[in-house]
Amino acid sequence: MAAVIGLCLLVALPARARQQSAAEGRRLVEEKTGTLSTRDGLRLRLVTDLGNVRILTGSPSGQVSYKVRIETDSRDSDTQNLLKQYQLTARSTPAGVELTGQTSAMDLGRRRGSKFHGRLWVNYEVSVPRRYNLDVLTQAGNIETQDLDGRASLVTQGGNIVAGKLGGPEASGARLETQGGHITVQDVSGELRAITAGGHIRAANVQGDAVLRSGGGHIRAGSVSGAAQLETGGGNITVQRAGASVTAATSGGQIDFGEAAGSIRARTGGGGIRILRVTGPTQLETGGGSIYLTRVQGAVRAQTGAGTITAWFAGDGKPGRLKGASQLESGAGDIIVYLPRELAVTIEAIIGDGGDHHIEADPSLPIKITRSAQGRGVRGECTLNGGGEVLRLRTSVGNILLKVSDTEAQIRLNQQQIEQLEQRLRLQQRIEQGDKQGRKIEERERSRMEELGQKLEELWLGGLRVDSDTQQQKLIHFVHPAYPEAAKRAGIEGPVRLNVVIGKDGTIEGLKVLSGDAALTDAAVEAVRHWRYQPTLVNGKAVSVITSVTVDFRLH
Repeated sequence: MAAVIGLCLLVALPARARQQSAAEGRRLVEEKTGTLSTRDGLRLRLVTDLGNVRILTGSPSGQVSYKVRIETDSRDSDTQNLLKQYQLTARSTPAGVELTGQTSAMDLGRRRGSKFHGRLWVNYEVSVPRRYNLDVLTQAGNIETQDLDGRASLVTQGGNIVAGKLGGPEASGARLETQGGHITVQDVSGELRAITAGGHIRAANVQGDAVLRSGGGHIRAGSVSGAAQLETGGGNITVQRAGASVTAATSGGQIDFGEAAGSIRARTGGGGIRILRVTGPTQLETGGGSIYLTRVQGAVRAQTGAGTITAWFAGDGKPGRLKGASQLESGAGDIIVYLPRELAVTIEAIIGDGGDHHIEADPSLPIKITRSAQGRGVRGECTLNGGGEVLRLRTSVGNILLKVSDTEAQIRLNQQQIEQLEQRLRLQQRIEQGDKQGRKIEERERSRMEELGQKLEELWLGGLRVDSDTQQQKLIHFVHPAYPEAAKRAGIEGPVRLNVVIGKDGTIEGLKVLSGDAALTDAAVEAVRHWRYQPTLVNGKAVSVITSVTVDFRLH
């Protein structure tokens, strides 16, 4: 250890080797300790090719102390050599303090082609002043740090990262990266960049921009004051509040936003999207999940391949007006829109393939409905309060329902939903910390949040809408369809898609053909009519269910 100009060595302790036989696993232990002088506001740079790192922020002003514990199995013949070969360098620099650890014996063994039998465990515990910066890199291990008034760069090749509050009055921010572990961080003053190859990311509040990316885990954040970029390979994304623009993408998970002051772009391959308050321009896309929106004031473009879109619109001012034209589009699902009575808007509603589908509107809405010359397409037009921004609704093979809502009741409902989302995020944090009671509460609150939407679907649609994959798991009696002989001879095959209503007792109460060759539909309907499901329970009570069923006819 060496002193550098302006930063004298406060205490120089030679590496103190203390070997002992550990009670568990018969390990030999060596500890290296020391204390270095520094100045508040400088930086700790710690680089090790192996080891867990724990940073404490209770050190007296002007010094950094460390303790490195090295352990290996005493039963191995190379034990003594391994302990000696782990090299630790500690020194003061003009920039702060540097700690470097290297297992040179492993490198030497690899170069010589020898087989190394020993195992090595390394743990760093470093105490720095509260007002200090961190630059930590470990090739294999976890990183943990307490609250810090400085910038933090924490990188591990395979462990978890757990951080307290980061940044201080200067709003420094943080960079947290791991190749496979989870990332948990409390409030961050400044920007946050958190990236993991496959773990979850949990951030409390970010006072700046945030880039949160995971290869497949969940992403959860309380509030982000700046722009937010959120991306995961397949997990869920949950954000309570965003103060600027938000971009969110997941391959198949659920996306939940409380509210966002700026624009929103959200895309999921198959999960649902829910936003509790929409004030800025919003673009949403899901491959097949449902979209649920409340307090919609900004321009919205929402598209789903097969799910239901439910939107509660709220005007801005009196009479209320939307901030821009909007479009809601579903390939095969229903579109349900709630409109305040005073909203000034022009509505264009289209069903591509009418068939048994229809546009249903509240009697107080002056909607004009027409069918195409072929009798399949359905179109509805409506002008409220003199008209305003255009609201376009389109579904290929679904229904469109227009309802009048109570503005004050909607505001109360929206506020309650936002509060429940905040509570859910707090509970999720407790769960991640191992709080079993928090898990029970979270499950109860989730049930309460979903209850209102379930009741609305039962009221307007005649049953609770459930996605087909979930409902098929409840199928307890299956009847194979009889392949029509005429269809066989003609070489006709393919899927038949049905919309079904399942009663409270699990029996089929209603059937409607959505798509399929006419030569096959009767056989599909006749078979599905005899299917039976386990009853669906909501809060202990059986409810009717609306879902879709696909019957596939194949000749070979």
